[in-house]
Amino acid sequence: MNKYMKVAKELAEQNLKTKVGGPFGACIVKDGKIIGKGSNHVLSNNDPTAHAEIVAIRKACKKLNTYDLSGCELYTSCYPCPMCLSAIIWSNINTVYYGNTRDDAAEIGFRDDLIYDYIEDNGEINKDKILKLETLDREETIKAFEEFLEQKRKTIY
Repeated sequence: MNKYMKVAKELAEQNLKTKVGGPFGACIVKDGKIIGKGSNHVLSNNDPTAHAEIVAIRKACKKLNTYDLSGCELYTSCYPCPMCLSAIIWSNINTVYYGNTRDDAAEIGFRDDLIYDYIEDNGEINKDKILKLETLDREETIKAFEEFLEQKRKTIY
């Protein structure tokens, strides 16, 4: 077994004992060294964003003192949910190795497919039951964007 996937697997297995969250673990590697590890802490933190991948990303960014994890690889016990996939992309990690599949997660009760279906269908599936999205006061909120556009010095990430 790959040594980094073994770390992710062991983190997931530890969660079965601690019950701090679901059976998910992840680690981030740069230049052959683990720079961030995480397990799911949704239940213990009362935080629906405390997925293993997110926890690992936060720790890796803190360790490297950056928001950019270019050149890193992520090893995770399960195919990342839509939120985690987005965070992975935003952090510039471009290689992910995963153990279990989306279907495996669905079989044990995790509802990622609900979100995938919502995104793929542009919110038309059960649109008011899942999420209501409505533009409001754009003529006011756009002012900060316009001011940002005019700034000479800015960081795009």
